[in-house]
Formats: sequence, C-alpha cells, structure tokens
Amino acid sequence: MPTVNPPTDRLAELRRAYLFTDMAPAHLQTLVNGMQDLRLKAGDNLFRHGQPAERFFFLREGLVKLYRLSPDGDEKIIEIMRPGETFAEAVMFMGNAGRYPVNAEAVSEARLYTFDQKIFLKLLSESNEACFGLLASMSRRLHMLVNQIESLTLQNATYRLVAYLLELIPADSKNASEVQLTTPKGVIASRLAIQPETLSRILARLRNGGLIEVHGNHVTVRDVAALRHFIEQPPT
Repeated sequence: MPTVNPPTDRLAELRRAYLFTDMAPAHLQTLVNGMQDLRLKAGDNLFRHGQPAERFFFLREGLVKLYRLSPDGDEKIIEIMRPGETFAEAVMFMGNAGRYPVNAEAVSEARLYTFDQKIFLKLLSESNEACFGLLASMSRRLHMLVNQIESLTLQNATYRLVAYLLELIPADSKNASEVQLTTPKGVIASRLAIQPETLSRILARLRNGGLIEVHGNHVTVRDVAALRHFIEQPPT
C-alpha cells in the first residue's frame, strides 16, 4: 500500500507545479480529496496515443517521457517530465472527445498523483477565480513552450545542449556546478532533436574547451558564466 503524505505535505508538494501555484487553498484541497497515488516501474506505460483522456497527472518522483511514433516506428520524444511537473491537463478542455495526443512511459521508477478531469472541470465551472487563475498559469506555460520551440528550430545543436545543461543548474550558481544526468543520454538526444553521436561529440567539444568535465553520467560545469554567455548570443 503506498505511503500517504499528511494533507499539508501534499498541498506544499503540489504548489511546485505551475498549475497549482496560485490556486486558492480550498480549490486545491478539492483536487487533493479526489486524487490517487500511482507507482510505475521503468518501462511501464501510463497512457497511449489516442486513448480517451480521463485523468491528468503530477509527477512526484522519477522521470516520464511523452513521445510519438512515426509511421516507420521511430520514437520522437516530445518532453521529459520531471518531479514537480503536471502533464495531460490541457486535454481536459476537449470534453468527451478528448484523447491523449502522445504516449507516456516511465523512464525510471516513478510516483505520480492522478486527478480526475471531471472534478477539475466542475471546479472551474463553479469558480471564476479558479478559471482566471488557470488561464494565467497556462499562459505562462505556453510562453515557456514557445521559447522551447524557438530553441529547437532556430538554434543549433550545441546551443540546445548547453541550454539543457543550464536548466539543471541552480539559477544563482556562478562557480563550478555539478550535474547528474539522470535521464539516459539517448533520451536526452531525442528530446533535443539531435542524434546520440552528435550529443557525444558536443560533450567532447565542451570538455576539450575546458567548459565541462564528463565522467559517465556525471557532468561538472567548470565555467557556468561562459555557458550562459554562449546562449545569450544571437541565433546561429
């Protein structure tokens, strides 16, 4: 039987997600009352493309990949979900016809909270405050996704990898910083729309340039300022 956190711990945990950051305590408690705790093993499927969307999710521990398959069966990773993030929430506005637009699979052992779409929609229909709060939160999320699309389409592969490494470093870090690549390198390469061998070559160039050190999945960023300066340059 999964361990159940005290209610106060659950509320604080959910506040990490953009969807719940500004939600009124009473509204958030309504969702908590109806949520379920789910555990997945690495490789377990959470939902499949085209499956009716009845729930959305908050990732507590582990990694979950969202992906599509090409007609040839090639996997294209759309996003890697990390602890503190929600996903599949936008599908709730499609009504009874809503279906998941991607596949979801655990990359590692994972724990999630699952939420009933109908409970959330009922909450929104009864509260203007909850509706406007959700619109504000999703607008911020959309802005972030637009920036990600710009990075994937306008910037070169080195830029995308550097930006990814910087996402894993505390924003206030100025000196050498340690990064543990918990996501498999093949998954990272797919997420950044580059080939695995290209990822290895870029890491080697950054290492030879004295910017990073690589030991397996452990990366030491030796010059954080130089990497930040790199992504501030105009697109190339």
